[in-house]
Amino acid sequence: MGKKRKTPGVNASSSADIAFMLLLFFLMTSSMDTDKGLPRRLPQPVPKDQKNDTEVDIKKRNLLVVLVSSTNQIMCANEPIDISQLKDKVKEFIANPYNDEHLPEKTEIDVPYFGKTLVTKNHVISLQNDRGTSYQAYIDVQNELAKAYNELRDDISKNKFGKPFADLSEDEQKAVQQIYPQKISEAEPKNYGGN
Repeated sequence: MGKKRKTPGVNASSSADIAFMLLLFFLMTSSMDTDKGLPRRLPQPVPKDQKNDTEVDIKKRNLLVVLVSSTNQIMCANEPIDISQLKDKVKEFIANPYNDEHLPEKTEIDVPYFGKTLVTKNHVISLQNDRGTSYQAYIDVQNELAKAYNELRDDISKNKFGKPFADLSEDEQKAVQQIYPQKISEAEPKNYGGN
């Protein structure tokens, strides 16, 4: 009888390399979902020795309430409004161009580069939403509020400095922010609709 032939073993030394290359290929060619978020700077934490129960007294004329319902309907100053109208309504509220007695009161302050200027420094936009509000509707409203501030800041920057707000120096930006300080108060979501 002849010798039994041994079958040669499979060379598996390159299997790990192939698996690694396939993994890299799929990681590099697949798309990853990115999270949506809001670029917001959080307020500084309140020191432990300072009480947090201080109430701020805001005059009714200085407060603009924006409410987003569970059906994603928007109420601005107790009136139903479309998302496309929100930015202009907020801009008018912040700027109060005609010193309307129903819009925020104007206070004269000394602003670098601008001198004595009338501003609505006490205005507050209160954003309230229902627990059933969709995240997209919430983001859309936030974007419109941010656009209102950005457009007001861009307009005054172009008028005074001849360039948009983003291109100003840090000191110039701070001066413009004194004229249009961003004051958005976000309330904890509630069940307004009862869902």
